[in-house]
Formats: sequence, structure tokens, C-alpha cells
Amino acid sequence: MDITVFVDENLSSIFILSTLIFLLFIIKQTKRLFPDNIKNLPPGPPKLPIIGNLHQVGDKPHVSLTKFAQEYGPLISLQLGTQVLVVASSPEAAMGILKTQDRLLSSRVVPTALQHKSLLPHSIMFSECNESWRTLRNLCRTEMFSTNALEAYSRLREEKVDRLLEFLRKKQGQVINTGDIVFTTLFNTLSCIVFDKDLLDLEEEHETCVGVKRSLLMILEYVARIKDVGSFFPVFQRFDLQGIRKGGLKHVHEVFNYWKDMIEERRTHISSSTWSSLQSRSFLDRLLENEFSNDRINQYLTELFVGGTNTTTTALIWAMAEIVNNKDVMKKIEEEMKREINSGKIKVSPLTKLPYLQACVKEALRLHPPVPFLLPRLAVETCEVMNYTIPKNASIFVNVWAIGRDPNVWDDPLSFKPERFLGSNLDFKGQNFEFLPFGSGRRICPSLPLGSKSMEFIIASLIHEFDWVLPNNEVPSKLDMDDKFMITLRKEKPLKLIFKPKHRSSTV
Repeated sequence: MDITVFVDENLSSIFILSTLIFLLFIIKQTKRLFPDNIKNLPPGPPKLPIIGNLHQVGDKPHVSLTKFAQEYGPLISLQLGTQVLVVASSPEAAMGILKTQDRLLSSRVVPTALQHKSLLPHSIMFSECNESWRTLRNLCRTEMFSTNALEAYSRLREEKVDRLLEFLRKKQGQVINTGDIVFTTLFNTLSCIVFDKDLLDLEEEHETCVGVKRSLLMILEYVARIKDVGSFFPVFQRFDLQGIRKGGLKHVHEVFNYWKDMIEERRTHISSSTWSSLQSRSFLDRLLENEFSNDRINQYLTELFVGGTNTTTTALIWAMAEIVNNKDVMKKIEEEMKREINSGKIKVSPLTKLPYLQACVKEALRLHPPVPFLLPRLAVETCEVMNYTIPKNASIFVNVWAIGRDPNVWDDPLSFKPERFLGSNLDFKGQNFEFLPFGSGRRICPSLPLGSKSMEFIIASLIHEFDWVLPNNEVPSKLDMDDKFMITLRKEKPLKLIFKPKHRSSTV
């Protein structure tokens, strides 16, 4: 007998046997972690062995899960590998999760990219709702997002927007990627609050600045990997087969290295004998005064910059795209500003006089919530929602994208109609479960006030100073409005505009 044939046949047999053993192991794990004897699970689509419903989710899960909800009901369940996923797609289902069972359903599903023992204890997004989490969250609300803090930082926000407007005046006639300039403006506003200095530059792309921006965006990209074998089959998670944990950690440490010297410099300054209690404080100073460790500061600031700048930038670009697409809306905003403000420069304080502008922001958030499922939750105990069983360790999505487009909740839901919010008490502070772009309950986004006010101010300033023109005389109604899912729901194609300064009379 030919020895090579003998070897090939035996290797083939070994491979087949190994494959069968592996498949049997996965089936066993699947049955163990997604047992058929769980009674009264929410309904859902039929599933295949081993993979469950993975093949049905696709690259736009907000769309596919909305279609399942239309077929199977407002609270559904799916099997993704060995994981149970429960999805709420109505105000009633959202209330059951975010209010009625908030205590049992407020843990987080930690993305593979951030599953490292040095990161999780210091995370405000993904740690448990413990005393350490509450301390940091309360400090953030007091120092950054309270009414007093927003008023104190209003001049800073005006300065950053002034710099943006000046930059655009120099670039008149040129095509501008609005996402880049908005991101930089929001990022520098936040960096001045935290570090008392700009970290990015509208005019020049310094290598260091580009590096920190790229690292932050790469963290988001790794966190957003939806085709993550390890999360669907935890038996593989330790091997990090796709390099998601390794890649995420690499970019997290790049960010840490970027500002570690700034942290040490401020720590030394605060501990010096010349430090006065009367000196103005940055947010970093407050963290240091509260004796936060470097690891804790690093992790929180990374999450703050990744989450705070990306979500607001995403929401703002969608709002601008909708305004460009609707000339009547743009005209009404201009008329409202002339009527209510009528000055040569937009300030933060008079924005309360612009209800139509505020309605535009709300309408954009309804149609395009920046985080369509909010951040995934995890059931710490088995409980009931809408008379269905939510098993322990189930992942939970609240599909606010579906709720915002539900014809049973909203009249003509796919149309951009800011008027629907005029004279309405609907707000996004977490009490109206048909409108939850920032979430609700103990996990509601803490930066809600700053994000919404930043959107209003930047839109008002850009409309006041410039006419927005699409490149190559494109027709606004044909503007591509496709989206791309990456935890945040981005506009797939960048919004590129030409900003033409408006001609004003000398009497204004």
C-alpha cells in the first residue's frame, strides 16, 4: 500500500472525527446555554441548530430586528449562537425593561474589545451599578452636565463655534466634510472642559492629534464588531480568534499614553504648596482631588471622548442632512432666528427662544437615534416583561430606532416633520418611552443636556452665518440617506457641503 494514501486516509479520518466531536460539543453548549425548557420566552423566528438566528441578523440589525418585531410582536427573542437576545420594539416593552425591571436588567453586555481585567473595574459604561459607579456618575453630572455647569461652559462653547465659523469663512467655496469639522469642534470643547486645552486642530493635522483621534475611532470600531465569534460562542472567547480584544486593548493603551503626561503634570501641580483652592478647576482636577487613580481616570476619559464626541457628531450630521433635504425646514429656522434673535451673532443663552429649532433636533433624534439599540443590557436575574420570561444572562436590546418609526406610535413616521413636537410635552429625558434617543432609567446617558444643547447651538450658528450648498449642484432630495451600523448609526456616505457666507446689511 502507498504510505501517502494511508497517511492521507488517516488524516482525513482524524479531521472528520475531530470535526464531529467539535460540533457535538457546540451543540451541547448551545443546549446548555439556550435550553429548550425555558418556558414562556418571547416569540421569535425559527432557528437553526448551533448558529440559531445568526444568519438572519445581517449587517443592519436595526432593520432586520424591526422586521421580526413587525411579524412576531413588540417583545421578541432570538438565539445568536449560545446567547439569548431579547429585543423590545414598542414603548410598552421599553418601559418594562427600562423602568419596571430596571433593577434586574441594568447590567451591561461588555464588548469583547474591552473585556480586560484592568479596564472593567473603572468603566462607567460597562461596570455594575455599584457605589464606585454612582460616585463617578454623580461627579460627572455635577461638574459637567448640570444646569450650572452648562451655563459656566457656555462661553467656552461659543469660543469653539466661533473658531469653527472662522475656519469655514476661510474655506468658502470649498467642499467640506461636515463630520470632520463637527467632530473636531465637539472634541475640543470636551478637551477644554477636561484638560483646559485643545487636543485637535481645525487648521492643521498634527501627527499626535491625528493619532489620538484615530485611536479613539479605532476603539469604537473594535467595540462595534457585530460578527464576533467569541461573543456568540463564549467557549472561543479566550482564544480571541479575530484579534478583537487584542486590537481594542492596543488602541486603548495608545490613548492612555497620549494623555498620561498631562495627568501626572496636573497631579503634581495639585499636590504642590502653591495650589490654591481659589484656582479655576478643570474636570481632570476634580477627578484628582477626589483621589481617582490613573487607571480609573484613563478609562473614564477614554469612554467620555469615545462616547460623547461620536454620538453627538453622528446625531448632528443626521440633523444637518435632514435640514438640507428639506428647504422649507431651513427657511423656517432662518425666519425663527430673525424673529426671535435678530442679532449679528448667535449666543448660547437665546436658544431657548427657538422652539422650532429644538423641534428639528428632536425630530432628527427620532428618525436617527445615534445608538439605535442603546447600549446592550444584561439580565442579572430571571424576570418577566409583558408576561414573558427574560432568562438570566440574556442580552437585551431596546430598539429605539424601531420605536421612532412605528406607525402605531407616530403619524407619517418616515417623514421629517419637526412640527409634530411643537406644543408637545414629549421630551428625551427618559420619561416618554416612545422617544428614547438617550435611554432611560439608571443607565440614561449622563451627557444628554450637553449633547442636545451642542446640536442646537452648532446648527443655529451654521444656518445664521452660511448658506448650505451641496457640491456639484446636487439636488437635495437625492441626497443619499443610507446608514451604516457601528453601535452608533452613522450616515454611510459623509455629508459634504459648501458653506457660502450670507450677505448681511450693515444695519444688522
